[in-house]
Amino acid sequence: MNTPPSPVHAEPWRVVLLEDDERLRGYFERSICDHPALALQASFSRLRDAQSWLETHPADILLTDLALPDGHGLELIYRLRRLQPACEVLVISVLGDEDTVLACVEAGAVGYIHKDAAPADMGRTIADVKGGASPISPMLARRLLERLRQVDLAPEGRPGPGTAPPPPVPLTPREHDVLRLIARGYTYAEIAEQEGITRHTVQMHIKNLYGKLSVHSRGQAVYEASRLGLVEPPRP
Repeated sequence: MNTPPSPVHAEPWRVVLLEDDERLRGYFERSICDHPALALQASFSRLRDAQSWLETHPADILLTDLALPDGHGLELIYRLRRLQPACEVLVISVLGDEDTVLACVEAGAVGYIHKDAAPADMGRTIADVKGGASPISPMLARRLLERLRQVDLAPEGRPGPGTAPPPPVPLTPREHDVLRLIARGYTYAEIAEQEGITRHTVQMHIKNLYGKLSVHSRGQAVYEASRLGLVEPPRP
C-alpha cells in the first residue's frame, strides 16, 4: 500500500522539540530539518524552557518526550491546550503503559510513538500529523484495543450496565476549585492569584488532592479526576 504524501503547506510547519536525551534530540532535529514541509523553531531538553518559549511564540506541532529532568511532559500538553489550541502534539516516549497513553490522548495528543518503535522517516511522520494522521506504535494500539474491550465487560464476560460506579472522592470546595484550574493548565502562581491564596496554600491543596486521588503528578491528577467525573476533560 502506498502512503499518501505529506500535506502541502505554503509555509513550513513550525515544530518545537522537547527531548532530554541528547542523541535522540539530535536525530529528531535532523529529521525535522531534512523535511521540506517542516521548520525547527526551537529545541529544548527541559520542560520549563519549552513552556516559557511557548508562552510567547506560536507553533504548529510539538514533538515531546514525557519523562523529563524537571517534570512530566503531560503537564505541557494540558497547558498547551489553553495557550495554543491549534498546536498539535505528538508524543514520543519510552513509557508504554495504557494509563499514560490514554492520559496523553485525553490531554490532547494526536499521536503516541514508543521510542523503541520509532519510524525510520520521523520527519514524514511529524508532517503527516498536519494532514490528519494520528500515528501510534502498533504495540501500543493493540494494548489500547485490549484495554477498551475489557473496560465495560462484567466478570462473566458480558457488558455490565449494572457495574458499580467508582466511589466518590470527598473534595472540599477549595480543592475542587484548585483541581478545576489545574485541569485548565494554570500554574501554581496563577491559581494562587485566582483563588486569593498563597502559593504555599495552593501546594498544600494539591498535595491533599494527590493523596485523595492516589496519584503523584499533575497530569495523573487531571486524568483520574476526568475519569471519576470530578472535572470536565480538556477541550480544544
